[in-house]
Amino acid sequence: MDKEVRLWGNKRYHSLNYHLREKFGQKVLKISLDAGFTCPNRDGTLSTEGCYFCSARGSGDFAGDRRLSLEEQFVQVKRLMHKKWSRGLYIAYFQAFTNTYAPVPRLRQLYRQALGQPGVVGLAIATRPDCLPGEVLDLLAEINQHTYLWVELGLQSVHQKTCRLLNLHYDYEIFCQALNKLQERNIETCAHIILGLPGEDREEMLLTGRTVASLPIQGLKIHLLHLMRGTPLVKLYEENKLTFLSKEEYVDLVVRILEYMPPGVVIHRLTGDSPRDLLVGPQWSLKKWEVLNSIDRELVERDTWQGRLSK
Repeated sequence: MDKEVRLWGNKRYHSLNYHLREKFGQKVLKISLDAGFTCPNRDGTLSTEGCYFCSARGSGDFAGDRRLSLEEQFVQVKRLMHKKWSRGLYIAYFQAFTNTYAPVPRLRQLYRQALGQPGVVGLAIATRPDCLPGEVLDLLAEINQHTYLWVELGLQSVHQKTCRLLNLHYDYEIFCQALNKLQERNIETCAHIILGLPGEDREEMLLTGRTVASLPIQGLKIHLLHLMRGTPLVKLYEENKLTFLSKEEYVDLVVRILEYMPPGVVIHRLTGDSPRDLLVGPQWSLKKWEVLNSIDRELVERDTWQGRLSK
């Protein structure tokens, strides 16, 4: 590709904020919801322990209160968002647990309910790659005909040993099968990966990033492993089998992965965060904006950008 610096607004990567502003002409806010789902890795179908990094709230620690209706949650989260942004359109984000793990009539009811909230222009649905049976895929394809939709699909790592260690009960092959089925239906898909997983060295983490860059995805979330109290990973940490990345190591990994990521892939997230009272470490992850600013600075200092090394 052209060796001139590629910019998306003022960023050297294709941010979700830039993408949504280009598509809708204004700020679009994600309203994180907890629709009361569970997970086959929690309810005994596969396991009762869950994925070992996942919190008690099913990675929905900043979502609405599941004791409230979707409408009440929407209002609750929207008020919080408007403390920072005075106005905007909305993406209803089904975040907590596995948001395709229910009978189709129930899913249709919940998705329509969310789409019916004032100002909602689309849906984001987070799920596992092994929870997309044909009838659910057909429902998603139907919704995709009428509104903006993306599906967030957890991969975490391409390495089989890591998948087993984390108790995922799926692997890279299963992820690719699910991704292909979504792509056959033209459903935008955002892959999730985690950097800093136990047992993985720098080259293994980079291999996950480069491998994902070769897949037909439309979006990517890069998460930092942040260890939370009450998760099974705490035991590994106490046994000295888990060490945290430094901020400098993490920033380097993110920049190198971005270089291989095709320019058209939308970057939904470049770090993860955790409730302060649950976080074991790394403590530097609490300063989210410092991490993001460090990534921006590193891209400038290296004079590089998303896709510079992509094929």
